[in-house]
Amino acid sequence: MISAGDFRKGSKILYKGEPYTIVDYHHVKPGKGGAYARTKMRNLLTNLVHEETFRVEEKFPTPDLEYREMLYLYKDGVLYQFMDQDSYDQVALNKDQLEDVLDFLKEQTVYTVLYFAGRPISVAAPLFMELKVIETIPGVRGDTAQGGATKPATMDTGLVLQVPLFVHEGDIVKVDTRDSRYIERVKK
Repeated sequence: MISAGDFRKGSKILYKGEPYTIVDYHHVKPGKGGAYARTKMRNLLTNLVHEETFRVEEKFPTPDLEYREMLYLYKDGVLYQFMDQDSYDQVALNKDQLEDVLDFLKEQTVYTVLYFAGRPISVAAPLFMELKVIETIPGVRGDTAQGGATKPATMDTGLVLQVPLFVHEGDIVKVDTRDSRYIERVKK
């Protein structure tokens, strides 16, 4: 059990039978009356964000959440096949469950799958991924690492991001999956 007075960003609670994560909170202590917590929370099943106010004494159960490492195998029609790294069980997920990682979906890569009450609800990509540049315009004369100029590049997963001018087609680049940002070119 977690009380509203103990909320922090990222805390997970069970509210009205569904799992939520606290996105933002403000502890308010008015001059008169009891203290309360004004929260902004995201439903982990629907990804909808809404605001609620709770008395700090209110207690909430922690949801039955489990994180599993799963290997992405292949796309089968409209379903995406993943394999549990421990039990070797296969699980089929639909596009809605993968909306956060579709730009980073790469076969034979391990992803973290969040389970609630025994069923998968969302997928998280590794923090950094190495992707291959499959299409980009050629750089212009004077390409330099210090120049700061960028150009759009399409990765092998379909993701389009800004890369420095010295990056060419066929290069492998390291990408931060939190904000789809180029980190560095990888030497292979």
